[in-house]
Amino acid sequence: METRNYTFPAGPPASGRALAGVVGSGDLEVLLQPADDGVTRIVVNTSVDGKGAVWDALLLRVFGGEPLPAARIVINDCGATPGVVRMRIEQAYEELQAGRTA
Repeated sequence: METRNYTFPAGPPASGRALAGVVGSGDLEVLLQPADDGVTRIVVNTSVDGKGAVWDALLLRVFGGEPLPAARIVINDCGATPGVVRMRIEQAYEELQAGRTA
């Protein structure tokens, strides 16, 4: 089990809470809560050790561009591919945009 922590610049606070995915399904879940300090903090809990460079590159690609709403995000991973990780993060933010909060 490996835990990784990230911080990225962000825009205004996220409008609510969101959940995307289910860790019990064998891939991962993304739990998103609003943050009000202008940054997004991400904690990744993964069952796959030694893939830090992959996580670094993936999260930089998602959060390194246009600032997303400020949030605290927890990712609980059971070996999901980078494409699934990105999709779940995008799903969580889409839930907020649609007004569906957890």
